[in-house]
Amino acid sequence: MTAASAPSDLSALEAELIGEIDRADNLGAIEQVRIAALGKKGRVSELMSQLGKLAPEERKAFGAAVNQLKTTVTDTLERRKAVLENAALSARLANETADITLPVRLGPQAEGRIHPVSQVWDEVTEIFADMGFAVAEGPDIETDDLNFTKLNIPPEHPARQEHDTFYLKPRPDGSRLLLRTHTSPVQIRTMLSQKPPIRIIAPGRVYRSDSDQTHTPMFHQIEGLVIDEETHLGHLKWCLEEFCKAFFEVDEVKMRFRASHFPFTEPSMEVDVDAAAIGKPGRWLEILGSGMVHPNVIAACGLDPERYQGFAFGMGLDRITMLKYGIPDLRDMFSADMRWLRHFGFLPFDIPTLAGGVSS
Repeated sequence: MTAASAPSDLSALEAELIGEIDRADNLGAIEQVRIAALGKKGRVSELMSQLGKLAPEERKAFGAAVNQLKTTVTDTLERRKAVLENAALSARLANETADITLPVRLGPQAEGRIHPVSQVWDEVTEIFADMGFAVAEGPDIETDDLNFTKLNIPPEHPARQEHDTFYLKPRPDGSRLLLRTHTSPVQIRTMLSQKPPIRIIAPGRVYRSDSDQTHTPMFHQIEGLVIDEETHLGHLKWCLEEFCKAFFEVDEVKMRFRASHFPFTEPSMEVDVDAAAIGKPGRWLEILGSGMVHPNVIAACGLDPERYQGFAFGMGLDRITMLKYGIPDLRDMFSADMRWLRHFGFLPFDIPTLAGGVSS
């Protein structure tokens, strides 16, 4: 190709390449046309290699003409490629369908379950949060002072003996840490760090040296505490009644408050509910212990028992889980048996809400 014949030859090449582009009927074909025209060894690219053979006065005009050709071919390729891409997408949409009525395929996500105790933990938290209770937490390893002494538990009390409590090795000063036997130390920590009014629940793991069908060395407990200047026994009874109605999802619940004794409350009460709440009328079920916070406990936390009073309660999360969901043996909860978990477990989206029903 000479510089004199360049304009006509470039026009012919442009027409030829545009014709090839128009005839390309799929994305693979259009890619082949692009490579043949604009690739490293393509027909347009080879024209640029002729610039060095031209006289200086011809080089500028020829280079501009080749660049214009390249621009025209590139634009035409892009427009044709867009048309072919739309056509390919339309063909896929017409031929490829997804049946959204098919059941979910089994797999790790479908097999996963929330443990019943975790579910009940969330249920109870949801109920008490609606009543204005905050969630408080504390360490599993506690001091003897917080776990027993400040709770008005005397040194000779059986709960402080090694047959009932897991103690750690003595420290250099002779004191001993222990695995907490209840979440009551969380109440003490809260009263030591906050000024009334106080309204908390304290869920968590606790540890006692006991093991049978209804007891395990590690279990779960939730306790509640209210401290202010006006709270009385009537508030405690109302709070527990409203909790039971929401937890067992019944409109009415019959409860029985029996006189009892706990070192940290006075007066103290065991609380029973009519088993009709779980569809088994005719007998009483013990579910928790409660009472008015003992003045000695309030004083031990640096508060004035003449000014402040309140109530406390505690229940085993594992026990109320067994009652509500008909689980016969506590030990099964810790057996890591996937068959058991698939039967009693909950799906990840079964999030407890009062509006939708805590267990629905």
